Amino acid sequence: MDCYKLEIRQIVDYPRCRIYREFIQTLIADQSIRTGGSSGLFYFTVLCSYANFRTSYRRLDGITYTIYPGEWLCRVSELSQWFRTRFQHQVFHILSMLQARGLIHYTRLGHHGTLVKFSIKNWRKHNTVLDYNCPSQKETGFFFLPIATAVELIGTGRASEMDIVLDLWISTVYKDQQVQGSEIGPVVYFRNGSGNPLITYADLSRRWGISRSSVGRLLKKLDKLGHLSLMSFPGRTGSVIYLRNYLSTMFQISDILVDKAEVAMALNLKLTIPDESETECEAAACGNICVSESLSSVSKTHIYMIVQKTVQFLGRQGIACFGCSKAKYMLYPLSGDCQGIGEGGGGTAFKLDMYCGNSAIYHFELRVSQQAEGGYSDGEK
Repeated sequence: MDCYKLEIRQIVDYPRCRIYREFIQTLIADQSIRTGGSSGLFYFTVLCSYANFRTSYRRLDGITYTIYPGEWLCRVSELSQWFRTRFQHQVFHILSMLQARGLIHYTRLGHHGTLVKFSIKNWRKHNTVLDYNCPSQKETGFFFLPIATAVELIGTGRASEMDIVLDLWISTVYKDQQVQGSEIGPVVYFRNGSGNPLITYADLSRRWGISRSSVGRLLKKLDKLGHLSLMSFPGRTGSVIYLRNYLSTMFQISDILVDKAEVAMALNLKLTIPDESETECEAAACGNICVSESLSSVSKTHIYMIVQKTVQFLGRQGIACFGCSKAKYMLYPLSGDCQGIGEGGGGTAFKLDMYCGNSAIYHFELRVSQQAEGGYSDGEK
């Protein structure tokens, strides 16, 4: 009997991106991210999220309308609410702009043109169309958006904050061997053929049609709002962007915390090992650290750094005790006979105990292995 292994990936070569309608509804309701701009990516994606994937009927103002796949019928006031416009003439300006670009076709219906029926061109080419008639849900399910269309839209004018959020989302890659750093987590990669997700503010400025200072402010804002993790490296190396909440939204699995040091090793960037005095001072801020005298294979400086890194990582998991300055940590070596994490893997196995007073309240096992660039990895805990 054949065995099958399910792998969750978002690869570069796939020409479409799956967009969940619930995610679009969340963006529409998020008032902290501004709309506007002239690229139209957000507006087009909103229209796609409401398009039918099967034939249905809708009755408005006493008239029953037939709505085919790729179409939808709504009031102008609804479009104004979705687009966040104050006046109806702004809605028709947006629709006319998208129609002029060959992406949609719309018609005004009803008394005084208060209804709008729009259709997404090439809908059947990218999305499955069902043959039976049934009401189509607008808050659940997903649709496919062609990446080429998104790239074309984002490059046609000045992008708004909402356009940029969607551009980052559509450009994200996960577990693709062609892209460095994608094995760690969902990383933004703009498909430039290099396989390296490092990007500069100047490149983003040209892509989005805004200044470099605006790029920096927006990325820091989205980082603070919890949409992404921005990791900048010194010099002209550039920055790497990882999306938060991507895996839980796209694949309904737990999201991953991405560490900057791990990203640097994945991208073959040189790691700077802090001085012994600096490391000991930073480690002391996390609590009292006791090191076993039998740990002769690892220098004391590196042991302080390993413990500090582990404490910071575990603290981000929501354990409040790891932020307490009165906590005490003890590091012990594990022999080869110990079961668990040290079994069947490379590197050196350690045990980390956390004490509150004289009582040990947490126990952890970790393995440290040497990397090609001379760094370290404290991966499995």
